Amino acid sequence: MALIPPHFFDCVIAIGIRESNDHIKWIGTGSLIGRLFRKVSEDKNEYHIYIVTNQHVLKNHKTAVVRFNPMGSESAKDFDIPLFDSKGIPYWYPHPKADLAAIGIDADFLKNEKISYSFFKSDFHSMVLSEMSQCGVSEGDFIYVLGFPMGIVDLDRQYVIARSGIIARLRDAQEKRGLEYLIDASVFPGNSGGPVIYKPEIISVEGTQSVAKPSLIGIVSGYLSFKDNAVSQQTGKTRVVFEENSGLATVIPVDYVLETIDLCFQARNGKDFTSSLRLP
Repeated sequence: MALIPPHFFDCVIAIGIRESNDHIKWIGTGSLIGRLFRKVSEDKNEYHIYIVTNQHVLKNHKTAVVRFNPMGSESAKDFDIPLFDSKGIPYWYPHPKADLAAIGIDADFLKNEKISYSFFKSDFHSMVLSEMSQCGVSEGDFIYVLGFPMGIVDLDRQYVIARSGIIARLRDAQEKRGLEYLIDASVFPGNSGGPVIYKPEIISVEGTQSVAKPSLIGIVSGYLSFKDNAVSQQTGKTRVVFEENSGLATVIPVDYVLETIDLCFQARNGKDFTSSLRLP
C-alpha cells in the first residue's frame, strides 16, 4: 500500500550550480507546482507550472542547473537555466516576507524534450492552514519530507529521497503569529525547497476526523542548529563552538507558496513567464 502517490516523486527536482570545472554541485530541491489557470471542462483543467524553492537557494547565482528524468530509461538530463534576463531582471520572483521563490517553466519545452515530470495541483494536492485546522491537523501528525539532502543525487538518474517525521509545532502558524511551523525530521543542506507531504491516516482519536488524502502542506526552509560551547578551564573563555543539527526544521505553509506563485504570475502579467526554461 503506497502512502505517497507515485507521481509525487516526479514533482520534485534537484537544483544545482555549475562550477568552474563544469562539475555540478547540487545545492537544493525544487517543487513543481501547477497554478490553476482555467477550467476547460468538468474533468479537465489547465495549469501554469512553476518551480518553487527557497530564496537562499537561488540568491547570489546568475544561473542554475535543474535535473529531470527522460520518459525512457536514458540518463537524466541537466538543463542550465538563466536566472536573469538580458536587462538584469530576475526570472524568479521572491516572496516579500517568506523564504520562497518561484520561477515559471515551459511545459511544451519539457514535452518536446520527452521529459517525465508531474506537478502538485494548487486546487487539488495542497492543504492550506485553514483547511489543516478544519481537518484537525495538529502536532504529532506524521509527515514525509522529499528532497536531496546533502546533495545526494544519483549519477545517472534523478531519484528523490523520502524521509519521515512529525509536525512538532503548528499552532503559531495557524494563529498567524509566524510565517513558519516546525517539524521533527531529518533535514540537511540540499533539502531546502523540498515539499512536505501530510501522511494520510484512516484512523483517528475519538472526537477528531481522519485525513485520508496525502497533501502538500509546505516547503522546507532549513533546519534549526544547536550550538555547544567548549570553554577553556584556564581562561574561562569559549575556545570552540560546536554546531549540530537539532532535528527540528522550519517549514513554510502552502498559503505562502501559492501566494508566491500568484505574485510571480502577476508580476509578469501572465506573459513570458516561461522564458527561463526554453533554452537547454
